[in-house]
Amino acid sequence: MGFTKAEFTAANHRGKAMQAAFPPAIAVRYDRRIARVVVTLASGLQIAFAPRDVPGLMQARPADLADAEISPSGLGVHFPRIDADIYLPGLLKVRAFSAS
Repeated sequence: MGFTKAEFTAANHRGKAMQAAFPPAIAVRYDRRIARVVVTLASGLQIAFAPRDVPGLMQARPADLADAEISPSGLGVHFPRIDADIYLPGLLKVRAFSAS
């Protein structure tokens, strides 16, 4: 399946708009003490979440979460040991919706 030039351009515009609206992640770690993945954003805000609450991480062990990586855009986190990815703006949108 290929993309047209217009679709590719539109996707790039959406990506740039999201990067402008959401501060990128600058650090990620798994904190065994509190059993949470902790993501630090460029704004200084930290987001912490339990892996059991996130699809794709529900069965993850602490060792699976230890070497998490920030995506090049800063909008995602990749867990190489279990080949799982989290899109941070989506995670926050889902969490905010389910908390209300």
